[in-house]
Amino acid sequence: MLKIGVCGIGGKMGRAVLNALMDRGHSLGAAFETESYPHLGKDAGSLAMKGDLRVKINPINNDDLAGIDGVIDFSNPKASLKLLDIMKDIKKPFVIGTTGFTDEEKKKISDASKFLPVLFSPNMSLGVNLLFKLTELASKVLANDFDIEVFEAHHKLKLDAPSGTAKKLLDIIQNTSSKLNNAPLVYDRTEKNEQRSSKEIGVQVLRGGDIVGEHTVYFVGMGERIELTHKATSRDIFARGALTAMEFLASGKGPGLYDMNDVLGL
Repeated sequence: MLKIGVCGIGGKMGRAVLNALMDRGHSLGAAFETESYPHLGKDAGSLAMKGDLRVKINPINNDDLAGIDGVIDFSNPKASLKLLDIMKDIKKPFVIGTTGFTDEEKKKISDASKFLPVLFSPNMSLGVNLLFKLTELASKVLANDFDIEVFEAHHKLKLDAPSGTAKKLLDIIQNTSSKLNNAPLVYDRTEKNEQRSSKEIGVQVLRGGDIVGEHTVYFVGMGERIELTHKATSRDIFARGALTAMEFLASGKGPGLYDMNDVLGL
């Protein structure tokens, strides 16, 4: 059994992680939220109707991290980086599911991983990470003769666009295909008024309602089309994946930057 801290515990993902970790026999070790969160100081058990867990919801601080086995973070880049500085000092496993980081911020995560085990993934779903691998394989085989487009859809409250998962898919395509290495990303063709280039990647984003997450990579050729799609219907899949990631790091992994491929053995 692990004693796990959760950052961003008041959000939808934070609550899902809280429920999942308790269902799997782990305990909550710390609960973090922003200083403006309206329920600071309350017991975290109230978020999951689990009774009194004797863990208060607090802003990020060093004292609450004493004695934990690791932290799972679904918050925002600013909070994640603040927590990262503390985790680097105590050298405990850190699972980051937050999205929206800049390249400079991603480098800070990479640099910190020299001191502690960090698993950083834009999507903790086991199925999505299989989608990453399938996209890599398809891109190697098809990129020279097929046009590639990436579509993603999320709920209307999501702030960043395209999603971190879509950005990861785009990175995989660009890094796998020499033809599309550094290919321009086209988000809007309304002003182009020209034929599609075979050396570009189209990106489409939908926001609406309560969509948990959908991603499709289209490989469109002459006379045939391949679609690789993952649809999430519950945030529980991300919570379970994050816990699997924490269990992986806590099994004795040393400092380093890990991803879900390491967890899956791909």
